[in-house]
Amino acid sequence: MAAVSAALVKELRERTGLGMMECKKALVEAQGDIEVAIEEMRKSGQAKAAKKAGRIAAEGIVAVKVADDASFGVLVEVNSETDFVARDDNFLGYVQQVVDAAFARKEADVAVLMEGELEEARQALVQKIGENIGVRRIAIVEGGVVGSYVHGNKRIAVLTKLEGGDTELARDIAMHVAAVNPQVVNKEDMPAELVEKEKEIFKAQAEQSGKPANIIEKMIEGRIGKFLAESSLVEQPFVKDPDTTVGALAKKSSAAVINFVRFEVGEGIEKEEVDFAAEVRAQAGL
Repeated sequence: MAAVSAALVKELRERTGLGMMECKKALVEAQGDIEVAIEEMRKSGQAKAAKKAGRIAAEGIVAVKVADDASFGVLVEVNSETDFVARDDNFLGYVQQVVDAAFARKEADVAVLMEGELEEARQALVQKIGENIGVRRIAIVEGGVVGSYVHGNKRIAVLTKLEGGDTELARDIAMHVAAVNPQVVNKEDMPAELVEKEKEIFKAQAEQSGKPANIIEKMIEGRIGKFLAESSLVEQPFVKDPDTTVGALAKKSSAAVINFVRFEVGEGIEKEEVDFAAEVRAQAGL
């Protein structure tokens, strides 16, 4: 058996969108010839999955699973190309497979989790449904009291971790995170470079007012304070009771918010804008 380099495996993965083990096996059988490997993959029926791997999958769903004792939870995002497929029973069944596997193995590395059976199931699903399907990301939250919330359309899901309190409180705070989308738990957690960036923006805005430097400095301090309060979970008014902050709500139950993870389907993915009229004209040769 011929030895193949990691760089060659990486190149084949990028060109086909297939799993690492499948690519390595194909390269070994092709004695390191990447073009022969691709040709053989196509012959074996993997071509459909390879062809669709380049298409943008920015729809899909998010899903969670939390241990019965609330000691840990897993959050995943699985993407499809269309919202229609995201409601398909075959797709939903596959998502459950992914969640169960990540939960059982406590594995947050997508590449590691997808080796073997899950990748084979993904390829089979791609060929059956006719769309690119991809497991995008996984998060594990462990320790303390873990709560979850999944929005009705399964496009937003949250895991929260509390010290003290109970699962009902953790779920309420997860629901708040889903609705309001804070950036950090406490204002002290805000990255210094982000605070400096905001200061520069506020400074530029304040200087246009023509006010004295000492007044401008106070204006900037006030704006930064407001920015941190609005962006920090514990400082935000609780969605169910705006007269109480999330931090005060937790404290009332002798609890503290330690961490949260929020996934929203497709966030950060640059979607391809399709001009269907132009596409039809092109296919018709007009």
